[in-house]
Amino acid sequence: MTQQADQVCTRCVMDTSAPDIEFDAQGVCHYCKTHEEKIALAPVSKPDARARLEETVAKIKADRRGDYDSIVGLSGGVDSSYVALQAVKLGLKPLAVHFDNGWNSELAVKNIEQMVKRLGLDLQTFVIDWEEFRDIQRSFFKAQVIDIEMVTDHAIFAAMYRIAREQGIRYILSGTNAQTESIMPPAWQHFKFDLRNLKAIHKRFGTMPIKRFPTLSVWGMAWNHYVNGAQSVSLLNYLPYRKDEAIRTLQTELAWQYYGGKHYESVFTKFYQAHILPAKFGVDKRRIHLSDLIMNGEITREQALAELDKPPYDPLQLEQDREYVCKKLGFGAAEFATYIAAPPVSHFAYPSYARLAQKLVAIHKRRRYQ
Repeated sequence: MTQQADQVCTRCVMDTSAPDIEFDAQGVCHYCKTHEEKIALAPVSKPDARARLEETVAKIKADRRGDYDSIVGLSGGVDSSYVALQAVKLGLKPLAVHFDNGWNSELAVKNIEQMVKRLGLDLQTFVIDWEEFRDIQRSFFKAQVIDIEMVTDHAIFAAMYRIAREQGIRYILSGTNAQTESIMPPAWQHFKFDLRNLKAIHKRFGTMPIKRFPTLSVWGMAWNHYVNGAQSVSLLNYLPYRKDEAIRTLQTELAWQYYGGKHYESVFTKFYQAHILPAKFGVDKRRIHLSDLIMNGEITREQALAELDKPPYDPLQLEQDREYVCKKLGFGAAEFATYIAAPPVSHFAYPSYARLAQKLVAIHKRRRYQ
């Protein structure tokens, strides 16, 4: 496989902005092949897919120890909302948990309220200590690293496992799935459970100690799984899943409302993906989302290219959101402009155990789907 400057895959819309991309003789990138490989490994692709789903559901029900047999995290987005709906339809009794990091959009809150009411779910909201959370977010800005969302993602996983332990629940139902989330260049994110990296960045750039922020190391994750018996179940990997069909189902059955983009239920995530990533890091994350949808047969490559021709942000909305985000994080306009202009720094410029931990997680995942 080869790579040429400014080359775009002939099958999806991944391009050379992904530094590790490779193309075959037909111009098809290796991410297309990665998507196919992950789909082939998913339970939904196996001849006994339905039996595997029924077996998994039966086990979750049998291991119930109290009022709930599982936890489902609700962000108000498509994937988590659809997981909650399918869990109820499958006869499961999940506890709905929402992680509130101070960046919820009004639409996300309304979606959660509608789902909880219509599905008859109990809701527990984990409210983060805002001052501490903001200090960690600010430290990631000052570190100039790409994965600022690692702060939220790490805390979500840690909070879910903490609540599961407190409630005696063994299963966490996840919205991650191979159909629409298989493509991701390693350089565009960092390992979410790299607690060493998170603490090192905060120690260098933060201004207060971490006391209430939920944390979970890869070793703690292993303890939860192998000792406490807790595990994450990617329910959508057991079901045929199309994003467009999921949206229509949620709108029809739960009066759910779409918010305009992947993970845009969060004000910060929208600003990060649609402005910070392209402006500072040269990353248009729409490419991975659209490429996954192409590979899943939901849109054509031509439709994806047409979408990429549009600006990622409405100019007026961008100005409003930039002012809001900067004010909330305590950045002045000039300070934020300096941040955008500064060169990116690798996560590996700070202490990290990501490479070793990722190898261990990969081994675990391969064993899990065999």
